[in-house]
Amino acid sequence: MRVSTKGQVVIPASLRESMGIEAGTRVTVRRQGLDLIFRPQTEDATRDLIEKLCGSTAGGFSMSDALIEERRAEDAQSGW
Repeated sequence: MRVSTKGQVVIPASLRESMGIEAGTRVTVRRQGLDLIFRPQTEDATRDLIEKLCGSTAGGFSMSDALIEERRAEDAQSGW
């Protein structure tokens, strides 16, 4: 493969067909060391990512809780 002057590459038809990549398919590109990893962005991949991230911030610092606590302290000081 060659990179065009516009930074474009052509994915061979056999690879596109085997991976279900069609015109308009979104593809994510990730760098891993000196390698570039191209992955079609399918609904299944998006759903898997969402499921993987779901709950990943649970138990961490909550800006909402901090803001509520700050407002309550302000109210207590002002006599409300």
